[in-house]
Amino acid sequence: MLDIKLIREKPDFVRERLAARGAGDEGVVGEVLKLDERRREALSQAEALKAQRNRVSKDIGVLMGQKKVAEAEERKNETRDLGDQISRLDQQAQEAETERDKLMLAMPNLPHASVPVGKTAEENAVVRVRGEKPQFAFQPKSHVEICESLGLIDFKRATKLSGSGFVLYTNWGARLERALIQFLLDLHVSDHGYTEVSPPFVVGPQCLEGVGQFPKFKNQYYGVAEGDATSKLGSLYLIPTAETPVANIHREEILAEQRLPIRYCAYTPCFRGEAGAAGLGTRGLIRVHQFDKVELIKIVKPEAGYDEHESMLGHAERVLQLLGLHYRVLLLCTGDMGFASAKTYDIEVWAPGQGSFLEVSSVSNCEDFQARRMALRFKSEKGENRFPHVLNGSGTALARLFVAVVETYQQADGSLSVPSVLQPYLKVDRIQASV
Repeated sequence: MLDIKLIREKPDFVRERLAARGAGDEGVVGEVLKLDERRREALSQAEALKAQRNRVSKDIGVLMGQKKVAEAEERKNETRDLGDQISRLDQQAQEAETERDKLMLAMPNLPHASVPVGKTAEENAVVRVRGEKPQFAFQPKSHVEICESLGLIDFKRATKLSGSGFVLYTNWGARLERALIQFLLDLHVSDHGYTEVSPPFVVGPQCLEGVGQFPKFKNQYYGVAEGDATSKLGSLYLIPTAETPVANIHREEILAEQRLPIRYCAYTPCFRGEAGAAGLGTRGLIRVHQFDKVELIKIVKPEAGYDEHESMLGHAERVLQLLGLHYRVLLLCTGDMGFASAKTYDIEVWAPGQGSFLEVSSVSNCEDFQARRMALRFKSEKGENRFPHVLNGSGTALARLFVAVVETYQQADGSLSVPSVLQPYLKVDRIQASV
């Protein structure tokens, strides 16, 4: 969440940065300030009454020492009245704080000054384009055709098992998916210096709130319950990304400064209910309810945040470079950024069978926005408790990476050439249809 001190001291700046997102959130600033002032005024009055009660209590002691019992009892009644007033003011302050924080939890992060102002994805800036588009002496097929002809995915049986938007990888398809995951983990751990973790695939709502996915996007995720215990529905959720558990690993902790930077990577399946909004009646891997991803998380000192952001982007790009894929990097405009992000790069890979770019990675610096929501701090060498920057990036996401590999490496005879970096995992250089 945003820093309430920043909102108090620079309300016009906060309004201006929120207005750049184009979602109307700047209109909430005034209400937040009203509630904050109501809270502070109630607390101030309560403190004044507490001081008065302390003085009266001392007077009671003096009166009792002087055997002036009647006067002492009269002053005791005064302290009881003061206590009732203090209780009412404390309640008012708590109610104002609750309402203020509820509004603040629904306010997005402020875009960084370097983020271009825009309303839609069409206004995102192309930062660079890398690699060559593959050229074919034949009409390239879509991944659906390739996967069916080579027996990589059984779309029909996946629908029978779970409905639309789910995938059943089979034979070489399952092995290729696993090889990609292992390749990504090995690369980020061995070459890029991340520590691998394997988190739970279900988390409490506090973790979703911590990274900014709750409360605004609560209707997009899968709540789970034990058996038919619907009364417990909402106590746990399937993770929409490994960011959710991994970024929360150190929630409510105060880390020593020398522990930073912390760099984690994790493989998890990811579950997204909102994918159904994009016409999942068609087969394929472009939008699915469950997909695999290797996620990168960094917890860093604020002054290093944007250098670490650029290096994380390079780590995600390295995946596509080693796989020999054509891709481009976009800097998202203010209107297309995620809720928690201050600055985001998207990486889109070329899928020849689709004739289009597909997003396979978002790399974001959330600055201290998530750290505040998670009560994650670090103690500086001067003894100050500070909020770190928290960064996340897909390193990268499947199934779209799977799509790009399959469509890029298809051959005229219907077989699939295996990228050289995946051959040690698959032990073959070509995938052909089973006889």
